[in-house]
Amino acid sequence: MSAFVIDAFEFCRSNGHRDGVTPVAEMSRLNKECADQSGEIAWSIDGATSKHGYPQMTLSVSGTVQLICQRCLTPFSYEIDSSTVLMLGTDDASADEIEEVIDDESIDVIVGSRTCDIRDLLEDEALLALPQAPKHEVCPDTSLLDTLKAEKPSPFAGLKTLSKE
Repeated sequence: MSAFVIDAFEFCRSNGHRDGVTPVAEMSRLNKECADQSGEIAWSIDGATSKHGYPQMTLSVSGTVQLICQRCLTPFSYEIDSSTVLMLGTDDASADEIEEVIDDESIDVIVGSRTCDIRDLLEDEALLALPQAPKHEVCPDTSLLDTLKAEKPSPFAGLKTLSKE
C-alpha cells in the first residue's frame, strides 16, 4: 500500500498527522493549470473528531506556482496558501445528514474511504486555491495588450463613402 493511502476513518479517530512537500511536476492536474512545472507544494493533513462526533480532516497547502496572466499573457508567481476542513460520511446519505446537522458552509462534507489517497485531496485543495482568471496586480509589460487595443480602422469605414454615391 502506498504511503499516501490511508484509512481516513482510522486516521481521524487516532488524531493522525502527515505533512510533506510535493513537487508541482508530480501533481498532474495542478501542473496542467500552471505555466510550467516548477515549484513545490508544502502540505499537512490532520485527523480529528469534530465536536459533533464526526471524523474530520484539516488539509493545508502552501507554495508558489507559475500561472499565465490573463491580461498580458505572461507567466507570474502565484502564492497558494489554503486550508480547509473536511468531515467524513460513510456514504452519500450519511454525508447529507452530516451537512444538515452541522449547517456550516465553511466545512465540506465528503464520503470517506478506508483506502483514501491523500494526494488527491491535497491536489484538489491546491486547485481550488487557484484564481479563476489569474492576473498580475499590475502587468509588468503591457506592449502586447497595447498592440491589441490599438485603434485599427473599421472594415466598415469604406462603406460610409459608398452610401453617399
